[in-house]
Amino acid sequence: MTDLRSAVAEHSAVLGLRVLMDHGWIVTLGEDEGHQLSLLTRDATAEVNPDVSVFVDDVQVALARAGAAGLDIVHPLTEEPWGVTRFFYRDSDGRVINVGMHSPASASPEPETSTS
Repeated sequence: MTDLRSAVAEHSAVLGLRVLMDHGWIVTLGEDEGHQLSLLTRDATAEVNPDVSVFVDDVQVALARAGAAGLDIVHPLTEEPWGVTRFFYRDSDGRVINVGMHSPASASPEPETSTS
């Protein structure tokens, strides 16, 4: 994504979502029912950008299943500083899937903002 601010404005207007988190390189939009959309320019810690992100109840179980399926883990299980534990795998079509969950000690549901 080349113009994150324009994308945020467009998707917010169309989907009726508000900014829940803004780290400058990734913005998560959402609403009270739990629907979310994250938009990013370049991943902060991974060497590849994910094509799709999904949150699961247990990221460790998902990682074990990905390994058992013989899928390529392209970003290792990592507890990120913004309160998410995640890994990426490459699917059979070559798409990179970001699988994550909120870390046990993650921040409150209040919107997060960063200027960096």
